[in-house]
Formats: sequence, C-alpha cells, structure tokens
Amino acid sequence: MKRIEVTEMIVAAKIQKGLKWADVAREVGLSKEWVTAGCLGQMTFDKEQATTVGRIFGLPADAVALLQVVPYKGSLPTAVPADPLLYRFYELINVYGTTFKELIHEEFGDGIMSAIDFNVNLTREANAAGDRVSIVMSGKFLPYKTY
Repeated sequence: MKRIEVTEMIVAAKIQKGLKWADVAREVGLSKEWVTAGCLGQMTFDKEQATTVGRIFGLPADAVALLQVVPYKGSLPTAVPADPLLYRFYELINVYGTTFKELIHEEFGDGIMSAIDFNVNLTREANAAGDRVSIVMSGKFLPYKTY
C-alpha cells in the first residue's frame, strides 16, 4: 500500500460518512488545519492519533501504520497547480511573494518564516458582498546565522 492510497481511502470514507474535517480534528485533539494536512498525507501522526484516524475512517492496520511514517511533503502533482483554488495561492505568491519577503526582512532581518514551527487558522468571515476566506499564518522567524 502507498500513502496516496491511504489518502484516497480517507477522502472516500469522509464523503461516505458525511464527516467534516473539524469533527475529525476534535476527536484527534488537534487543529482542523493540522489534522486535515495529516489526513491528506502532509503530516505524521503519532500512534494514538493514527489509531484514532484509523477508527474514524475504518482504515486497515497497514494504512494506520502508514499514517505514522514521515511523508514526502509538498507533493502536488504538478509544479504549477491546475486546480483553480490552488492556482490562486500560486498566483498570490507570484504577486505578493516579493512584498512578503521585503516586509519580513525589513521587520525581522535576513531570515525565513518557519513552516515547521508554524500555525495556520482558516475561518469564514461573513460579508454583505460575499463571504470571505480568512487565512492567518504564523511561523517562527528563523534568522540566517553567520559562521
């Protein structure tokens, strides 16, 4: 079995059972963003978390074991995403990436925002002109060191 097959099993079971990612996350005891990323193959679950995910989705033991293996992260099928929603994130970085970089360096100095020591929170904001997607990302600043 491959990890992508586990993801496909999870998504199929989620649809069949009518589950929401927030409900799964509540049972696992972590944020909906992290648990969703884990279920989609981008994070590593510990044994207890993997067992819970396995129970929720009715996964076989070999699938539960794969949930505990460090995945190949950033595994989109193409370099430029074809999916319209994912493409908008690609577009966002193309348009605002240099601005983010410039402002982070101005505020913090030469370094990066960690994607390891990182939090993300996605919420819906009601708006009369059409609801808005709010995504707040918070990553630890890691300065480059001299040596």
